[in-house]
Amino acid sequence: MNGSANFGVIRERLFTAVVGDVLDSLGHVHQILPPGVVPVREEMMLVGRAMPVLVGLVSGPQRHPFGRLTEALDDLGPDEAYVSGGSRVECAGWGEILTQVARTRGAAGAVIDGYHRDTKGIVAQGWPVFSRGPYAQDSRVRSAVLDFRLPIEIGGVIISPGDLMIGDVDGVVVVPSEIEAETIELALAKVAAENTVLADIRNGMTATEAFARHGVL
Repeated sequence: MNGSANFGVIRERLFTAVVGDVLDSLGHVHQILPPGVVPVREEMMLVGRAMPVLVGLVSGPQRHPFGRLTEALDDLGPDEAYVSGGSRVECAGWGEILTQVARTRGAAGAVIDGYHRDTKGIVAQGWPVFSRGPYAQDSRVRSAVLDFRLPIEIGGVIISPGDLMIGDVDGVVVVPSEIEAETIELALAKVAAENTVLADIRNGMTATEAFARHGVL
């Protein structure tokens, strides 16, 4: 399964936990970002292809404030997710204006290994932003975008350009491109099995019986 034509199916039928379970079964056991990276609002869901952005620490005024941030934003394509990592600095790496730029370009969302600000302005746009929480401090004299469209690492998870990103209230999972089709196929099958287990339990089956029959819990 590849391409944005299937993103609607993923949004409608899948969620991070079931995709993470499938990745575990395939031997990819470090694919969910750290627990602190969560959506600005619980109802936000992200499905898109990673456009990784490398962030570095700076100190004091710079000749080019924010580094290559504007270049990275202007390079965002439809259905891509802006994913920043590299140096988690005590400042906001995302805000209202950046959200508007990314939305206008048709991007799918933003995942920040750091903080966001302008929370009300972000929420008003109804566009998915994931971060470690709100923090008003500006990044201008504290961090800069060093490069983009290259592999980065967040909490032990390697994110390469084009990897499938799925985020919801339980976090963000990264599906490597080379196993995307298999992962999504198995995840859809697992969801169907889980729905059968739920129905059996509602009808009186014990947890032990349900697990013995379906292998899902």
